[in-house]
Amino acid sequence: MHLLEHRKLATGLYNVRIGGVQFLPATTVFPESRGVEGYNDITPRMGASFDLFGNGKTAIKFNMGRYLEAAVNNNGNYSELLPAAASRIPRSVTRTWTDANGNFAPDCELTNVNSQDLRSSGGDFCGQISNLNFGRSTPQLQYDPQIMQGWGVRPGDWQVGVTLQRELIPRVSLEVGYTRRWLQNFTVTDNRATTVSDYTPYSITAPLDPRLPGGGGYVISGLYDVVPAKNAIFDNYRTYAPNYGTLYQIYNGMDVNLNARLHNGLQLQAGSNTGQRVTDYCEIRAKLPGQTGGFSTGSEVPAYSAVNPNCHFAPGVVTRATAAGSYTVPKIGVLLSAAFQSSPGVPLSANYAVPAATVAQSLGRAPSGNVTNVTVDLLAPGEARGERVNQLDWRIGKVLRFGRQRATISADLFNALNSDAILAYNQAFIPGGNWLVPTTVLTARSTKITVQWDF
Repeated sequence: MHLLEHRKLATGLYNVRIGGVQFLPATTVFPESRGVEGYNDITPRMGASFDLFGNGKTAIKFNMGRYLEAAVNNNGNYSELLPAAASRIPRSVTRTWTDANGNFAPDCELTNVNSQDLRSSGGDFCGQISNLNFGRSTPQLQYDPQIMQGWGVRPGDWQVGVTLQRELIPRVSLEVGYTRRWLQNFTVTDNRATTVSDYTPYSITAPLDPRLPGGGGYVISGLYDVVPAKNAIFDNYRTYAPNYGTLYQIYNGMDVNLNARLHNGLQLQAGSNTGQRVTDYCEIRAKLPGQTGGFSTGSEVPAYSAVNPNCHFAPGVVTRATAAGSYTVPKIGVLLSAAFQSSPGVPLSANYAVPAATVAQSLGRAPSGNVTNVTVDLLAPGEARGERVNQLDWRIGKVLRFGRQRATISADLFNALNSDAILAYNQAFIPGGNWLVPTTVLTARSTKITVQWDF
């Protein structure tokens, strides 16, 4: 029994047919799609250094390069062209269900994708499925051929860096560098089944809660809801972002590093990175208010949706610091080393499930899709962060020699200060609830004994 059949067309392409057999009588044909046919790129990478004063103690360095998105990394334009890709052929959907008769079974005609209200006859209420393309062979995502081939069209980024390095005293140097990075060739997805006029704007008021900025009570506007007639209808078309407006993501950062390699064997290193990544797609959101998901070029671009009004991300400057040192105690051969790192806390969200009745007060109707609530983040990007995470680890070891053989016995102490810094929080907001209750903390202080034998 064969459920899968390939048929070559006169064009040289292949159709894939599934079904038409005893246990799968319905036949579905997936037409072959042209994928990435050829990217041509020039990726220059260069660097230069100059002895500023001619004495070998001060150097200025410059580097610049272009880097490309991974070609076959199960992302972007390379994998989503597969018929089975979820973005092309939806493989699952959701629908609201009210168990009106309390028998814990959906008493609706589940093959009927439209909304059904059978409560008057002893049945249940089942809303329309979330995607009307479910079960259809026609891909809901089409690609602009211009993003599949040509010169300089592959997503990538440019990086430029300038560094000044100076010898402070013999075997001790200080390095200060600046880096700028900007991404290129973003793509966006336009649902051609809808227009701007198909999205109704509305706003909500944050609940009163002393944990929110200003105690809450502020208005969040710029939210959208698709009109019921266009709900769950998708005809997505992926093309270049500049066709709709400006989209940029730029990183600017400073690095400071101090390195010391002293005559007595003591080695020290300390450094910090301070910078900010800014993303803006406000022009595009004004034309595509219902776009969901994100943009190509990896995961660095924050996803946006009709219920995320934040189209300009400037979460603030953050600093990461590290330090490390090692020393071998002479004569007794004891090895000592330590490492310290300090990282900014994770960005916080307050994901509030706004009841549908509350949304309807501003929207003028119930939200589409028979949803019971709409989740909105009550915090702007970077408005709040968790506590800073500081961690100190150290090691002590002893080298033992037995003729030509050598053994090293080491004891590692992780999180030596036994910090309980919070790594993850409950970010679901409920007034008076357990918002920001820790869900993951830094692993408690622990020790590891290691024996290494070299022979």
